[in-house]
Amino acid sequence: MLRDLCGVRSGDKGDRSDLTLFVDDQAAYDAICATVTADRVAAHFGHMVNGQVARYEVPNVWALKFVMEGALDGGGPRSLRSDNLGKTLGAALLRLRIEVPDEVAASSARRGRRAPIDRTPIG
Repeated sequence: MLRDLCGVRSGDKGDRSDLTLFVDDQAAYDAICATVTADRVAAHFGHMVNGQVARYEVPNVWALKFVMEGALDGGGPRSLRSDNLGKTLGAALLRLRIEVPDEVAASSARRGRRAPIDRTPIG
């Protein structure tokens, strides 16, 4: 999955959501550039995105930025979605399954790394 190679940041403004994927090395960046297209992201979100999806490459920080128009059901107070601000769309994008060369997958610093669960009692 994409989450094995990337981190993500999300943002929103009105009915627009932007997602930025970050990777840790050039090989992973090349792999996601070849695989994660604007059309592929639009298809992944399907009917949730009603407008254009644009992709911007940011090679100096090994990042891809996707701007999705019509992605928040009107945005803010107009939307009936439980997440009308788009913060969870980044996590949803990381569930995208992609094919990458074996050596890229094996060398990913993110593969298998998950945030630990904080089990500290509250109070």
